[in-house]
Formats: sequence, structure tokens, C-alpha cells
Amino acid sequence: MRYFFHIGYLGTNYSGWQKHPDGLSVQQVLENCLTQVFKKPMWIVGCGRTDAQVHASQFFFHMDVDEAWDFDLLFRLNHLLPDDIAVFDIIPMDGQQHARFDATERAYDYFIHTYKDPFLSNFSSLYIVKSWDIALMQRAANLLLKYNDYHAFCKMPNRNTHTICNVSDAGIFVDSTGDKLRFHIAANRFLGKMVRIITGKLIDIGTGRLSIDEFESHLIDPQLPQNIKPAYPQGLYLSKITYPYLDIRPRSNFSQMLAGAGEWR
Repeated sequence: MRYFFHIGYLGTNYSGWQKHPDGLSVQQVLENCLTQVFKKPMWIVGCGRTDAQVHASQFFFHMDVDEAWDFDLLFRLNHLLPDDIAVFDIIPMDGQQHARFDATERAYDYFIHTYKDPFLSNFSSLYIVKSWDIALMQRAANLLLKYNDYHAFCKMPNRNTHTICNVSDAGIFVDSTGDKLRFHIAANRFLGKMVRIITGKLIDIGTGRLSIDEFESHLIDPQLPQNIKPAYPQGLYLSKITYPYLDIRPRSNFSQMLAGAGEWR
């Protein structure tokens, strides 16, 4: 029997979602807890990957079991898990649906604050900028829907079979004080560090260090050489995963929380 688990996590203390030898991962923590509950080795398959210190306000993984359990697994897992990982829902599947390969759209949000604030330092990225050209940043974001080869916005493009991504939504939002920004992007797939690289370019555009034409030139000709400087990891959230058979609203509304008393516009 296959189950989908709807979860969320803060990535500050982790080396990313996927298990690897360089540090503690979210996947490793979950598998250890599941193994403790079921008293046998358990393995899970995530809907994608996140980098070290990157968060997920919505994430799914699937797990197979021989037979249904007769206890409150949701309660037991949340009791065992650290405070920065939460299980929201456990959803039985009627076949072999796949948490990673069946996802039709993924969305990310990147949060920026423009003044030093100890209460935001692990949840949003600090860029001390007095004035942003939001209109210019939005013009650049609109271009992302026009092109689909993101070879120029991937840290290691040669590791992928192809670099085609179909972006369905991209926008820049700012709160009423002008002190907090959010970049939202959705696509059918993303490449390694793609969102952080694009965000870094948008920051350069908003602060006058990069022109729209220069930005678009790498969308027109993805092979053009360039300097790649991804934005900081702690401002990035994997925020929505959509399946043909499953479309659940995220439990946490980070847009409102990080906006404070202001409204996004």
C-alpha cells in the first residue's frame, strides 16, 4: 500500500532534503523516525530536492507499507520529529502514484527583507537596499514566461538530460512598507539552484547592476558565458506541489507572516 505524506520544514539546520554524506538531511530524519515507529527500516521518496538551508512550506513524499497501521501515525511522527519538521496529512493512494514523477507543477517563493532583523534572519534573506526598481524587476520576471531553455540559470546544466522548463507564473510582490519583497515562480520543473540564480539576477536588475537586455540575452542564447551568483538560500521556500489527482493548499501562509502588518501588492 502506498501513502503520500504532506509535510513542511524549515531547512536552516539541514543539508537539504536528500540524504548524502555531507550532513544531516530532512529525508534522513524522517526515515529514522518512521523506522523507530514501525520497528523496521523504512524508506521514502520525496517530490524533489531542496538545497541546504532552503525551506519547504509544502512538500510531499511517498512510502510503501505491506499493510495499514492501526495507530495514530500522524500523532506519533509529530511527537518524534523535531520542531522544524511537521507532518500535516497522510493520504492513502489507490495505486502506484509517484511523489516526484507525477508532480505537474512546483512553485517557489523567495523572501527578502531590507533591514537587519534578528527575527527574520533564518526565514528571509537580508539585502540592505534603500530603493528597488520593482517595475523593472517585474518586466524581467515576465520574460521568464516567454522562454523555456534555462541552461544559463543552472549551476551544473550538464548533469541534466535537458534544461527545458515551462514557467507558468512569475511575479514580484512588495509589502505596503516597501521593506519586504517576495519573488514567486511556478513551473513544471526546476533545475539545480535555478530559482536562486534567477532571484540573484532580479536583485541585480532591481538595484541597477544588470539591464533587462542583458538578462534577456541569456534567455535568448542560453550558452552565453556569464557570472552566476545565486541568492542566499535562507529566503527560498518550496511552497506548492500540484498533482493531477492531488491539489492541497499549503498549511502555512508565509506571504502574510513575513509581510507583517502590511499587505502584499
